[in-house]
Amino acid sequence: MTVAAVDASTATSLYSQGTTAAPAKQTMDSDVFMKLLITQLQTQDPSAPMDSNQMITQTSQLASMQQLTSLGTTTTENFSLQMRIAAASMIGKTASYTDSKGITQTGTVSAVSFAAAVPTVTINGTAVNLDLVSGISTTASA
Repeated sequence: MTVAAVDASTATSLYSQGTTAAPAKQTMDSDVFMKLLITQLQTQDPSAPMDSNQMITQTSQLASMQQLTSLGTTTTENFSLQMRIAAASMIGKTASYTDSKGITQTGTVSAVSFAAAVPTVTINGTAVNLDLVSGISTTASA
């Protein structure tokens, strides 16, 4: 017996009233963790409350998760700062990059822009993303 597939986007029910559900979160952040803990406390059996050791363990896990999230944010910000410092230190130096045609171009870095997520350096009048620069050398003084 063959059963036809049901498309969830067109299905209706008594409770949905044609509204679309919010997309599910794919990550567990501190808000989700806290909501679960509150729900657990609200629905616990009064005659057998949650073990205090378990409560301390879960609270410690929440604090650890918040610190790891903070550490990840700090690491991302540090990487961004390092890219900016590297781009700024290239001004006046000779840099090489491969253009869209696959040809290696070389020229002097004359400017840096931090407007985009990845800094861009200007090499012979062309804006080049920092991650496309393949080499740097000091310009020989005349």
